Amino acid sequence: MAATTLRAGPSTTLRSDRNLYTHRSRDRIPTITIKASTQNPQKWRTFRSATCSVHANKTLDGNSSSSSSNSNGGDKELQRIFDDAQSLPKPLSVSDLSSSSSGSRLRVAYQGFPGAFSESAAAKAYPNCEAVPCEQFDTAFDAVERWLVDRAVLPIENSLGGSIHRNYDLLLRHSLHIVGEVRLSIRHCLLANQGVKLEDLRRVLSHPQALSQCENTLTKLGVVREAVDDTAGAAQYVALQQLKDAGAVASAGAAKIYGLNILAEDIQDDADNITRFLMLAREPIIPGIDRPFKTSIVFSLEEGPGILFKALAVFALRRINLTKIESRPRRKQPMRLLDDGSLKYFDYLFYVDFDASMADENAQNALRHLEEFATFLRVLGSYPADISLT
Repeated sequence: MAATTLRAGPSTTLRSDRNLYTHRSRDRIPTITIKASTQNPQKWRTFRSATCSVHANKTLDGNSSSSSSNSNGGDKELQRIFDDAQSLPKPLSVSDLSSSSSGSRLRVAYQGFPGAFSESAAAKAYPNCEAVPCEQFDTAFDAVERWLVDRAVLPIENSLGGSIHRNYDLLLRHSLHIVGEVRLSIRHCLLANQGVKLEDLRRVLSHPQALSQCENTLTKLGVVREAVDDTAGAAQYVALQQLKDAGAVASAGAAKIYGLNILAEDIQDDADNITRFLMLAREPIIPGIDRPFKTSIVFSLEEGPGILFKALAVFALRRINLTKIESRPRRKQPMRLLDDGSLKYFDYLFYVDFDASMADENAQNALRHLEEFATFLRVLGSYPADISLT
C-alpha cells in the first residue's frame, strides 16, 4: 500500500485504521526498480547422510585410504555429493527473482543461505512456511514489494552486536510495513570439515556480526577472521572447497546441511545472545488493544536547543515507554544548509520503538504532539510485541 501524505494542521487526526500509516516529508523516498526473470526458484536440498562417511575415507592431506576399493567408492560418492551441491539453486538476487509463486504455503523471504539463523527466525515467525533465501537484504525487500513472496523476516538488532543499520535504512527507502517481531536465541558453533582439528585452523569465515559476537573465542584461537555475507554461506564455502585450514562460525543446522563437523558449540561471548527480527508485509495490520503492542516510527527534527528533549517528552508526558532509539544520518541530505548559506551540522533521522498500540488514543495524541515540530514523521508499523522467552 502506497503511503499517503499527512499535512500538519489543526484538523489532522490519527485514527486506528490504515490512515494512521502515513507520513509527511519534504522529500520523496526513492524505491528500487528491478527486473524479474522467468525462472522459478527451486527448493533447497540438503546433503545426504553419506557425507560424513565419505569425508572419513579422506585424510587431511587429501590422500586415499589404504583400501583401493574404498577409495574409488569414496571418490565417486564425494563427486556425487559435490555435484548435488553445485546443483542447489542460489539465493534470489535482483537479477533472477521469480515472478511466480507455487502452492498455497506462505512464502517468506530471508537473507542468506539455507541453515542461516534468519531461516530459523522465519520458521519461528511463520511455522510451516516456505522459506525463500535471498542474497541481500535489499533483495528480500524487493521480493515482497513485487509480490514474489508474501512476507520477509529480517534482523534489526542483536544484544551483542547492536543494530543492523542497513535494514534501518531500507525500512525508510521501501514502503513495507512492520507486522510483527520475533526474537531468536543465537547459538554459534565453530564448524570445519571432517578430520580437521582446532589446532589446524588458521582462519575462520562468517558474517561480521557473528565474528564480533564470538570475539573472545576467536581471539584465544589466534585465527584470522574473514567476513562474508552470511553464516550459512561461510559453512557452504568451507564444505565445497574442502578447506583444511579454515572453519566457519554458523549454526548447528548449517553443519548438518553441509556435512561439517562441530568443533565447538556456544562460542558466543555471552550466553544471552538474542537477535530481534522484524516481520515485514505489503499491508499493515489493524492494531488492537487485546495484547501487548509495539509501535515503530521514524522522524526528523529542526535544529535547536532542547528539540530532541521536546520530541521524547511527548511520550514521557503520557507515560509511554520507549524501548529503542536509533539515529541515522539522512542519506540524501547529510548536511543541512543554514540561512547564511553555510553547512554546520548533520541532519538526522530518529527511529523510535515504544510500548503502545496505535489503537490507543494516548499513542495517537503523542504522535499528534510530535507532529507539531517534526519535519518528517512516518509510522513504520504497529504490531504485537514478542513476549516469548525465545
